[in-house]
Amino acid sequence: MNNIFNYDNGFFRAVNKIVDGFWASILWLVFSLPIVTLGASTTAFYYTVHKSLRGNRGYIWQSFWSAFKSNFKQTTKIWLILLAVFTFLFADQQITRQFLEQGSKLGMLYYFFLFLLLYWAVWCVYIFSYSARFENSLKHTMKNAAIISLLNLPWSILVLVLLLAGMLLIYVSPIAVTFIPAGVMCLYDMFLERIYRKYMTEDDLKKEQELDWEKHY
Repeated sequence: MNNIFNYDNGFFRAVNKIVDGFWASILWLVFSLPIVTLGASTTAFYYTVHKSLRGNRGYIWQSFWSAFKSNFKQTTKIWLILLAVFTFLFADQQITRQFLEQGSKLGMLYYFFLFLLLYWAVWCVYIFSYSARFENSLKHTMKNAAIISLLNLPWSILVLVLLLAGMLLIYVSPIAVTFIPAGVMCLYDMFLERIYRKYMTEDDLKKEQELDWEKHY
């Protein structure tokens, strides 16, 4: 009977994870509302999920706020660049859509720009998760994220599928925005970390192993 009220049992751990996921999703949503801060917020969100929600190290708020502050300058610059790229691609997609509806051969470019927009979304996921895990220059962060996403194309397709599925669920039920983002980010962390470890140095891998050991002991 005492095990039911033991905060170390599986039930309470599961409840704590759900609450932490809810809290992390709310933080991401609130800090993303100014739009211009979405890059820093998403980077902090991934860092928090990796370190606290899945890694069991530190607290949600402290992890989020620390990552948000430390990455704010560079990730905001990156996000503004990405936003400009999105604006250009979206405008071209809308223009070529008109050609497509008119039966013009130029309308086939609509699908090209649609593909680029979908890749843009995948690239964003890689950029901000990469920024959360590695320190690098703006140029190298964007370049490395693009290369890694292309070298791991099957996983990149899964990134897109999960992103679209999450967006659909939130569209159908807006209240899902309080927990779907954390769920999707946890899934991202599960396989993106395997990808990133392939590109880590031996020193980085040793540090990761030490953190894994501390988490279990």
